[in-house]
Amino acid sequence: MVRIATMAGVVLFASSWADCREHHSDTVVLIRDVPHVMQKPDFCGEACAAGWLRKLGVEADQDAVFDASGLDPTLGRGCYTPELATALRRIGFDTGPIWHRIPAAQHATHIENLWQTMLADLRDDVASIVCMRTSDGVEATEHFRLVLGYDESKDEIIYHEPAARNGAYRRMPRSELMKLWPLKYDTDTWLLIRFSMRMKQAPVMSPSDKFTAADYAQHIRRLKDRLPGSDFNVRIEHPFVVIGDEQPEVLESRSEKTIRWATRRLKAQYFSEDPNQILDVWLFKDKSSYEANALRLFGESPSTPYGYYSSSDGALVMNIATGGGTLVHEIVHPFMEANFPECPAWFNEGLGSLYEQSSSRGDKIVGLTNWRLAGLKQAIERDEVPSFGTLCSTTTHQFYRADPGTNYSQARYLCYYLQQHGLLEKFYHDFVANQKSDPTGYKTLQETLGVDDMAAFKREWESFVMKLKFG
Repeated sequence: MVRIATMAGVVLFASSWADCREHHSDTVVLIRDVPHVMQKPDFCGEACAAGWLRKLGVEADQDAVFDASGLDPTLGRGCYTPELATALRRIGFDTGPIWHRIPAAQHATHIENLWQTMLADLRDDVASIVCMRTSDGVEATEHFRLVLGYDESKDEIIYHEPAARNGAYRRMPRSELMKLWPLKYDTDTWLLIRFSMRMKQAPVMSPSDKFTAADYAQHIRRLKDRLPGSDFNVRIEHPFVVIGDEQPEVLESRSEKTIRWATRRLKAQYFSEDPNQILDVWLFKDKSSYEANALRLFGESPSTPYGYYSSSDGALVMNIATGGGTLVHEIVHPFMEANFPECPAWFNEGLGSLYEQSSSRGDKIVGLTNWRLAGLKQAIERDEVPSFGTLCSTTTHQFYRADPGTNYSQARYLCYYLQQHGLLEKFYHDFVANQKSDPTGYKTLQETLGVDDMAAFKREWESFVMKLKFG
């Protein structure tokens, strides 16, 4: 048996590669039972390769083929010939010569010779991927198709069309192939491109992450159609795509020093799962850009001058001129959504707002005191801060819409207290574990603090807060 490593593990099949072959009639050479794979946008070559791999018993999809190419997904496109060649060779195919430059004046002879080589492969049950024009015009799009047979009696090519849902085993006159195959970049020299899909070794496919390079490439391909202008740059910062209208080096610095810095630490301390979709982080360079482009992209004017996270839009939208604090705050929310979807608003916002002013302590992210402290101190002095039982029991509506003015600051500085006493990470993980029996987190908070008298704890916490300084 031949042992094939696949994305899912190991597949055993057939006693040899030759068992993939089919018997042919006298006039029709045809490789039967090759699955047709409908391409994702611009993934025609990847789809052709995926269908042929499945014929060989390898459960690899077009995304896996793209990933094998190593193509930078920020380009937002599928494989061109050089990248497809890299992918196929890495997977284990012996593609043979790929680029064939022929003199235009003698093109008929050269095309016929290469066709005879491809026909010999078909008779040996080896498919070919051919790059051809989609129509006989100068501006025609180049396109990969999987050639699987030849009907001599009708002089027709039999192929899979990856761009069509019902594209399996289509036919075209061989004369049409001879017209569409040459790529006429030069008046005197034409180019023929053909991959022999002969397997040289057991296919090697690497396991994919939750979001593959292909996922990012398709996402960015769609995103580029929405960019507000040519001054916007795109960068991948897993699990986000970062878009901004500052200089590329500034965007790169923000991606690395804010988004990557915060994401790595938050994942290490709290979150084992990435968000359930690729999220866009829009970093607008100033107030004007933020307000105009948020309205243009999402149909609503921002309700905050700093930035926000929209789960429905799959986007974090920032006026980055106000600083990176709000960005770190908002990064918490999609991770909380993926890891603790039932988290009440008080803790979701408490943890997020804790890190809107943050720094490092070793390899950990730590919240610092911030501007919310002054208002909280004033409320404490006026005895206007609700009990922690009240805070924890607030509904989403009550937290956001019926806020007495202290919900954010009280939640933040409760998280700050827990952090400073080495209890915050324990509280989070225990709260997640106890969420069904303790949906508000109040009992878990008591257990984490080791106190029964929460009124006494509130007095201790208020004394702790009043000693804090900011600025």
